[in-house]
Amino acid sequence: MTAIKLPKDSKMLSPKFTFGVATASFQIEGGVEDRLPCIWDTFCATDGKIADNSDGKTACDHYNLWQQDIDLIESLSVDAYRLSISWPRVITLDGQLNPKGVKFYTDLLDGLNAKGIKTFVTLYHWDLPQHLEDQGGWLNRDTAYKYAEYVDLITQALGNRVHSYATFNEPFCSAFLGYEIGVHAPGVVGKEFGRKAAHHILLAHGLGMKVLQKNSPDSLNGIVLNFTPCYPSTDSDADKLAADYADQYINQWYIKPLFDASYPKMIDELDENCKPEILDGDMDIIAQPLDFLGVNYYTRLTYSAPSQAGEFYTELEHLYPRTDIGWEIYPKALTELLVSLNTQYKLPPVYIAENGAAMPDKMEDGVINDLDRIDYYHKHLNAVNDAIEQGVDIQGYFAWSLMDNFEWAEGYLKRFGIVRVNYVTQQRTIKNSGHAYKALISQR
Repeated sequence: MTAIKLPKDSKMLSPKFTFGVATASFQIEGGVEDRLPCIWDTFCATDGKIADNSDGKTACDHYNLWQQDIDLIESLSVDAYRLSISWPRVITLDGQLNPKGVKFYTDLLDGLNAKGIKTFVTLYHWDLPQHLEDQGGWLNRDTAYKYAEYVDLITQALGNRVHSYATFNEPFCSAFLGYEIGVHAPGVVGKEFGRKAAHHILLAHGLGMKVLQKNSPDSLNGIVLNFTPCYPSTDSDADKLAADYADQYINQWYIKPLFDASYPKMIDELDENCKPEILDGDMDIIAQPLDFLGVNYYTRLTYSAPSQAGEFYTELEHLYPRTDIGWEIYPKALTELLVSLNTQYKLPPVYIAENGAAMPDKMEDGVINDLDRIDYYHKHLNAVNDAIEQGVDIQGYFAWSLMDNFEWAEGYLKRFGIVRVNYVTQQRTIKNSGHAYKALISQR
């Protein structure tokens, strides 16, 4: 596949449909000297946590190169840019605004707006200030209220510069990967912690939505959830039940409270010490009205009946074909996910906030001919189109990622960008996937 094509009558080819690219603060900014430490700084400094022993101190040096990066974004002909605010860059130890950090974002947003690029701002993309983690982080209910204070201050400071706010990116990753299995910062391990962290993050989301309704009523305000659709490995009842449990634990746990003000039914089967402490009124706070739902999708997983006592399911290896990070390529699951969510819940407009692939890129004569990534985008964009044709109100799509960056526990080993970054020279080179994405957008 050398081009990304959609059906000629696709609603995605309307100028009303938003095409964008996405990044996150810790993954690209660098500029560590001008912000407080965050949990990912600490995690990176811990032996054995990052595959290549790297860190985010420089990353893509976007903190210093933001003006040329805006020109780069403009050159791709996208409608929108999804970025995140670094909480430790804009808030001081005593909870006040850091003027230098705020100026970085107001300058960036002003630059994007001057070029007519819509700004989609994520208020939390995993980089919790370390001093709050030292007080318990997301296991401490008070962190939800600290988050609301941060949102109140920064949204007032950003004024009317922002087209759309997301309270959180991928609460599953923060809670489960960070506080249950410990493969992401802050690296806490224990089944008794994951649901508690998740509840406080969702509570923070609800509190943040209330602040956004007050401070920024004219922006599109919502949340971005990641989904890994769960399929049974066979048609046996035991495997189907296992896949359902996995779906409740991994996916529904984060969306059902938003729309139904309750957790999935499997909460009743958890050990008491693994259940979150839910206070009166919590679920009503969490279930604030949303202007949009962001959906992140990369892959699916298959499940079989549990092989160990006390477990609900067994997660199986990714099937083939796989991306360079080892995730199965299965576009059909994206369509099925979107249609099933639309059936199950009364959804607001949906944006695909992240979708993309790490591939083993090779540069030859200054060109990265990443045909595998182009094929991935072609198939997944058509999967989105299929969901729209089945009645799902999807209004935008963001490619992950604008540029190669710090890929969390993988360090700099995996490249998701449609733009290549040379981490020594910081030179940006648009890959052929970037050119193909631009060509699709430009033909509307």
